[in-house]
Amino acid sequence: MNVQAREILLFAPDLLGESLAAELSTAEHPLSIRRSSEALESHPDLVIWALPGRSQSLLLDREILQLQQRWTPSPILLVLPSDFSRDPRELLALNCEGVVQDPDLEGLRSAIQRLLQGGRVLAIESSASTADHPVQPVGAASWLLLSGLQQISADLQVIEALLNPPPEQSLLRLLLEGRRRELLSARNLLLWLWGPLQVGLDHAVALSQPKESISLSIRDRNTEAVWEAIQDRLQTAVSGGLGNGTGQLLAIEGLHPERRRDLLLALLQQLHTVLQRLRQEAPAAPLSQQDLRKRWNALQPEVRQQALRSVAGSYVRLPLGEAMQPVADELLKRTDLLRGDEELPDPMTMLAALVQDQPVLVDGQLLPSDDPRALLQLETLISNWLVRTAELIGGELLGVCGEWPELRRYLLDHALISTRELERLRNQLNSQSRWQEWIERPIRLYESRRLLYRLKSGQIEPLLLTEPRDEELKQLQWWQQQVALLVEARDAIAPQVQSLVKRFGDLMVVVLTQVVGRAIGLIGRGIAQGMGRSFGRS
Repeated sequence: MNVQAREILLFAPDLLGESLAAELSTAEHPLSIRRSSEALESHPDLVIWALPGRSQSLLLDREILQLQQRWTPSPILLVLPSDFSRDPRELLALNCEGVVQDPDLEGLRSAIQRLLQGGRVLAIESSASTADHPVQPVGAASWLLLSGLQQISADLQVIEALLNPPPEQSLLRLLLEGRRRELLSARNLLLWLWGPLQVGLDHAVALSQPKESISLSIRDRNTEAVWEAIQDRLQTAVSGGLGNGTGQLLAIEGLHPERRRDLLLALLQQLHTVLQRLRQEAPAAPLSQQDLRKRWNALQPEVRQQALRSVAGSYVRLPLGEAMQPVADELLKRTDLLRGDEELPDPMTMLAALVQDQPVLVDGQLLPSDDPRALLQLETLISNWLVRTAELIGGELLGVCGEWPELRRYLLDHALISTRELERLRNQLNSQSRWQEWIERPIRLYESRRLLYRLKSGQIEPLLLTEPRDEELKQLQWWQQQVALLVEARDAIAPQVQSLVKRFGDLMVVVLTQVVGRAIGLIGRGIAQGMGRSFGRS
């Protein structure tokens, strides 16, 4: 059976263009590569623009826009060289169907076929910019603050390098993680005392050149394909193992690594089932945003129960007292899965896009869900839901294991089989939860920030998102409101205190130089004159 060749318009340097024109076409996927618009027989199915090495990126946005205007509706595939150093986050705003950096031949063929089928491809990796920033003059107090933060930053970089990969010795790993938490607390204390840092850490030197890579592949431009891409990325991240990069304790750290992975994968599968159910219900009876939110909240206990049953195993039995009891049924009886997490954002942000195919608001722009920027934001929201829901279930499992010793060998990490270690972890988690609820959450509400958890580079990392939270601030209890008032008072008093300290310092300078200094000078001059007269008489 003869397959009709797809016509491709290729813009590339001479040597690279000749090589690609000769090797891109295969028997399974024949392609007609045209090196100029005059050679085209019809409108091209795809336009490829391969940049030469050491190319300038200043006019890249304009050139892409001109290609899109000239060859619409053909998709554009941008091929970047390996030394292209533009920030990957800026490349997301090109609104280009395909962007790949230094691909091999098979990777380029795969990207071409994905675009010809109506999908999107993004595979870029770029070093952080090393351009020198202008140094701004700072005062003595700012210099001391900057010096302290630079030292903390350097120590944190050393510890992160030692923890990646984590050492095999458990004691060394615990010491390094404890030291990292201490340094993060010290940095937060400095910023709390002195206010937000207005000057960057320009002189901090990284141990290695930081790189940021983004790889996306969407088979189509609809919501099902977007969710499929997000699900594949999260499954890959969870299956590879996740470290704790949040700087605080997590309940799921107490679970056995296999149970932790099973819990996250089970929650991801349950989310897939919920989205399918909501999509099936929508055509029959279109749901308003309020009804969709209520439906989502009503399904959350069922999602947690099914995930817990999947982790425990439907046929696993363990001794409880004098009889063997099914683990899954006993866990469902002993756990409270109806509690919610107040730090979870409004679910409509992701449900509107993944269920109702509505655009996503990203940095003040409404973008379709298949746009890379919107897809990455949806992935962050889903990752946050995944981790926070797993934390709720993990905390309940730790509580049940405290009452059911035989369950510890099956669910928990080996270090928590000891009653003392398990109770120590639970006490630390409870203390941390109270501190966050009474102190940190009111401060975040007053600062209009929300703490999200995302899966990145094999770790669970924190992300502070700025958004209005005035309604939640009004619902705080009395003690939490006092904490917010203290922060407000600190902001109001800090300028006056700084001005007072500055004026007191100026006054001390005047006293020391004009009064004390002159007095010391006069005394010294008198002594010198007296010694001169004595020597003259002798």
